[in-house]
Amino acid sequence: MVKLRFLALATVCLVGATLSAQAGPCTKQIIQVENQIRRAARGPASGPTATQTVGAQLHHQPTPGAVENAESRAKADGRAALERAREADAAVDAKACAKALGEARSLYGL
Repeated sequence: MVKLRFLALATVCLVGATLSAQAGPCTKQIIQVENQIRRAARGPASGPTATQTVGAQLHHQPTPGAVENAESRAKADGRAALERAREADAAVDAKACAKALGEARSLYGL
């Protein structure tokens, strides 16, 4: 029984040390943003956004193709910002990670 408890405790310590060794300076923030994005995706208006075009400011109606292209571009920009955050986190670059997360939050309206 004592050996089993010791083995369980050693396993927990080893797993905890491994997870903390893999965590970068903003791993928790990345997870929080990803969770916020998932929750927002369940809402009525989900997905990243882009800046307003001149045509929209002039009250021109967009074509379905223009809407599709804008949505595709915004999604790619959002994914790229999250990827930059993960890469900066892995490189232990807190400043670059925070900047990329700020971009992702802005794109997703968080």
